[in-house]
Amino acid sequence: MIQTITVQELKSKIDNGESIHLVDVREPHEHAEFNIGGTLLPLGKVQTMQVDDIEDLKNETVYVYCRSGNRSGQACLILGTMGFTNVINVAGGMLAWQEANK
Repeated sequence: MIQTITVQELKSKIDNGESIHLVDVREPHEHAEFNIGGTLLPLGKVQTMQVDDIEDLKNETVYVYCRSGNRSGQACLILGTMGFTNVINVAGGMLAWQEANK
């Protein structure tokens, strides 16, 4: 069972200045167009277990996002099998984020 967070809940955490770990599993060009400050780690790298960039976050809460919430959901499942203890999918992804923050 994947934990999820709404874009509104996530935005309020960011707005409140909470120290949170964001991981963007989209492609570099998508990240370049629009991002909310996450570490870029495309899903393909997660699938091939190239997660050195976030290895130190295994016991931290990690919020994973993509365009719509689909790729990030897959990434959450994979990261869970790799020993990440608290991965949370951003429901609706950046489409929902931009819709909610027009």
